[in-house]
Amino acid sequence: MNRWKIALYRFWQWTWGLPQTLVGLAMAIKYRRCPRKRVGGAVATLHDGDWGGVSLGMFIFVPKGLRSEREAALLSHEYGHTFQSALLGPLYLLLVGVPSFLWANLPRNVQKRSLRHIPYEAHYPENWAEKLGNKHFPKVQPNLFSSRPEEKP
Repeated sequence: MNRWKIALYRFWQWTWGLPQTLVGLAMAIKYRRCPRKRVGGAVATLHDGDWGGVSLGMFIFVPKGLRSEREAALLSHEYGHTFQSALLGPLYLLLVGVPSFLWANLPRNVQKRSLRHIPYEAHYPENWAEKLGNKHFPKVQPNLFSSRPEEKP
């Protein structure tokens, strides 16, 4: 991503995507001691919490301890969500955040995915984030944090 695109992306996130970007900033402050790297115009943090990945505005959070392939796939997916944020602006939390949270955490949905072998990325808005991430992330930096020795399956 060139400088102008990064500047436009960040401007868009801090204006049109302000609600989720402010929540992302608060989380970035909370996890300020965790490793952090730039991904295009976004900022990715390798968090030490007991939860999975999330994107809020231009801020991406992925858990520590993933294998490099899974980490790269999750970063790509979450990077896709940052583009959804830029496109949907203040509607992102309602149109992407809520459905994504429910698809990931509602016991009925967790059981449905497990019993029917439905990939997490098969459902809206995850399938859209996956497409956006696959389109834009490989051009950025795959395996961003993978130089760490502490990998587990």
